[in-house]
Amino acid sequence: MSHVIPLGPGARMLTTREAALRLGVSLRTVQLWVEADILPAARTPGGHRRIPYNAVEALALSTGLGGEPLARPSRLRPSGDFTAEPLRDAPPKARRHVGGMGLAMPQVDVLLVADDDAWQNRCKQALAPFGSAVKLRFAETGYLALLQIGQSAPDLLITNLELPGMDGLAMLRTLQRCESMAGMRVLALTHLDEHELARRGGVPECAELLHLPVSAEAVAVRVGRWLLGQRVS
Repeated sequence: MSHVIPLGPGARMLTTREAALRLGVSLRTVQLWVEADILPAARTPGGHRRIPYNAVEALALSTGLGGEPLARPSRLRPSGDFTAEPLRDAPPKARRHVGGMGLAMPQVDVLLVADDDAWQNRCKQALAPFGSAVKLRFAETGYLALLQIGQSAPDLLITNLELPGMDGLAMLRTLQRCESMAGMRVLALTHLDEHELARRGGVPECAELLHLPVSAEAVAVRVGRWLLGQRVS
């Protein structure tokens, strides 16, 4: 969202930096979430992004994210100076971690299938801001992924299609045959173009396809969007 919005004295809007502090994530992460529509945002007449306070609090509650408490909205003194009052009276549960405020927030199980250790580490770092809301596990091949899924099916499967031994396409077709994909979300990463994918039998309709190269942060944005949708539903 990029339209100009009025910011009157009653408007509770945050800068991207304030939102990052509240959520306990980096400024870049907040910017990515705005670009991916995980967080709504608008622009001031001066062109600066502002994020609704309520949207930030809702995301903190839904994902268990929590950083520094924010100051109260600024008050106007008779002299015209603005001052901010700290949240001294805020109860501890206002930080809204998973399980806070009496809410049992289920953990989302994510299985990442890739044979590149560096890529696994980058994805782990990119998903770290979600904290305990995401349980991340790994498999290096399609075969090892099937073993893990057989023991415990994840909520979200993120897989490279180019894997040693049993590749990602063969793994997904196997899952289709044994009905293990029921209720599972799939994010498939590939260097193959649409023609080559079709020649090899295509990917399941339930899978979202991302063409490589793609950053680990972009993968985290997809996870965040899906996670927020799950919490809202």
